[in-house]
Amino acid sequence: MHTAPDLFSHRPYWAKRFGVAPQLPMSRSEMDALGWDACDVVLVTGDAYVDHPSFGMALIGRLLETHGFRVGIIAQPDWTSAEDFKRLGEPKLFFGVTGGNMDSMVNRYTSDRRIRSNDAYTPDGEGGKRPDRSVLVYSQRCREAYKHVPLVIGGIEASLRRIGHYDYWSDTVRRSVLVDAKADLLVYGNGERAVVEIAHRLAKGEPIGNLTDLRGTAFLRKGVPDGWTEIDSSDVDHPGVVVPHPNPYDEAPPACAQDETATPIRFNRKPKLDPAATVIRLPAYEQVKADPVLYAHASRVLHLETNPGNARALIQRHGDRDVWLNPPPIPLTTAEMDKVYGLPYSRVPHSAYGKAKLPAFEMIQHSVTIMRGCFGGCTFCSITEHEGRIIQSRSEDSIIREIEAIRDTSPAFTGHISDLGGPTANMYRLACKSREVEAACRKPSCVYPDVCHNLGTDHGPLIKLYRRARSLAGVKKITIGSGLRYDLAVKSPEYIKELVTHHVGGYLKIAPEHTEAGPLSKMMKPGIGTYDRFKALFDKYSKEAGKEQYLIPYFIAAHPGTTDQDMLNLALWLKRNGFRPDQVQAFLPSPMAVATAMYHSGKDPLHKVGRGSESVFTAKKLSQRRLHKAFLRYHDAENWPMLREALKRMGRADLIGNGKHHLVPSWQPAGTGQQGEGARTERSLKPRPSKTARTSAPKSIGKRRR
Repeated sequence: MHTAPDLFSHRPYWAKRFGVAPQLPMSRSEMDALGWDACDVVLVTGDAYVDHPSFGMALIGRLLETHGFRVGIIAQPDWTSAEDFKRLGEPKLFFGVTGGNMDSMVNRYTSDRRIRSNDAYTPDGEGGKRPDRSVLVYSQRCREAYKHVPLVIGGIEASLRRIGHYDYWSDTVRRSVLVDAKADLLVYGNGERAVVEIAHRLAKGEPIGNLTDLRGTAFLRKGVPDGWTEIDSSDVDHPGVVVPHPNPYDEAPPACAQDETATPIRFNRKPKLDPAATVIRLPAYEQVKADPVLYAHASRVLHLETNPGNARALIQRHGDRDVWLNPPPIPLTTAEMDKVYGLPYSRVPHSAYGKAKLPAFEMIQHSVTIMRGCFGGCTFCSITEHEGRIIQSRSEDSIIREIEAIRDTSPAFTGHISDLGGPTANMYRLACKSREVEAACRKPSCVYPDVCHNLGTDHGPLIKLYRRARSLAGVKKITIGSGLRYDLAVKSPEYIKELVTHHVGGYLKIAPEHTEAGPLSKMMKPGIGTYDRFKALFDKYSKEAGKEQYLIPYFIAAHPGTTDQDMLNLALWLKRNGFRPDQVQAFLPSPMAVATAMYHSGKDPLHKVGRGSESVFTAKKLSQRRLHKAFLRYHDAENWPMLREALKRMGRADLIGNGKHHLVPSWQPAGTGQQGEGARTERSLKPRPSKTARTSAPKSIGKRRR
């Protein structure tokens, strides 16, 4: 595995003499109070500014501050002109632009492409405070405000749009956001190392155009520099020299000719290429836009080059220039993670918001991030593309210090820590047993089709952390809010017992996603049998603890590879097991995800892509996507007319009737059955147990967070 200099090894910038700001300034008056004449870096974000490490702009801002830089925040600016982008004056070093903690299009629109009425990252949840494609709009306004100031874009929106990508909302393949934003640099993935290097090197007078050697960055250049070896992967077909077949009626076929002077053929191995000086050429943007098969091929190549231990640089032609992607960043060490999460955050929203409530902050204010990354590789999820698949864990002491800080400083703390987790609840300190194997591996998942024999699955450190955390004075309860990877949990029954006995608040959310092999194989999720094994242990240990507790399973409708029959089978499974989902989720093709490539191209990038390779069926029509959601809410009378029609069409009219074995009744309540734009397929009700839930399940399923 490659190594990197310590994140905190730089000599601090001269402005460190100003000390630590109680909150990073959002106005000139705050700058004046701090004694600043200017900001070195101005961060522009689509989220409200919350000085908490769960919010990207706060984490990056405090990190730059500890390196001595003066950092200002422009949060949710008025984008209709450049005036609001001049609020803090001209930054001395660069603008840093991010869409926020979510891609702005995912934030603003549902999977049915309907605009959302609220925004959890805005005071009082008000919608409409950020534009579509925020990174592009903010970048344009920064250029208008101060044309010559270097512009760096980053965060989730930039990370997931770093090459030519399918955009669900416009139903087209769009260019790299780097090109459209006209930015100087794009930082993708965990950006701490790159951003710190950018700031220090610009502070030393180095032109931003020279910063082409930073891992985790993308930039534009023309041609491949001398000393680099280019591997052409711009097509799926590689025809060789066409050699005519010999004539079998020749008196002396060429293959049989005897030549005593001929020398024997010797096969020479190709010289091994230096990965650090090798770049892979993807199909050009113009090619992937016009050819879905090449889009799927480019997606496969990109996802094979995501391990920081062996990834090579990638290039993709856009017009007459190349978008050049350096390999992913080196993961942070435990010591570096501890320092990043131990920076002097105030842990509250900026004072400018007064008494306004920020829904996203209310959800996480008493939760603690214990790790980053995910090696699950679920094709519909973008965590791996952004945070990487190498787990980066904090030390136990660091986590305990943060819990104590919450206890001692948060005025709203009542003794309940709402989560100890991250992208996944139970990957803390899990890693490959061999660093050499880990550095060489190109598998997209460590747990599919089964848990890799090289993966350490010891939950002992996590159990120890739970026990120490709940023993702290003033801590009355700790629940686990992050999604649980149950195929890992069954490898450690002791962990399940610890979790169920002490850290489940009546309900535990897990995500089997589906019951059928077809869609599960395209999701890279385990079979439903693994869920059954976990449920048996969950029920056993709940009973031993004398607690009535329930699993809340989440499912996805209309995922690539899902047929109408698959959804019917899932609906029948839900009915048999007593589940009546209240809130359902249709597959939303987020930029750059593998499942999005399946959705757009009809090909499967999990395997080698060719013109004749496997086709993947996907429900794309709005009517069929609604049908798939309706199967999940089979119990909702609004969906019964649609389901009756579908069951008849599928030859399953035997499931229509008033018996227990029927899926939908033959009668229709008055005033129901209108399926249209206003159909109530997404409601938010508190989960409650059903009458038959003593052994199984909640009647309703609460809102899912992804």
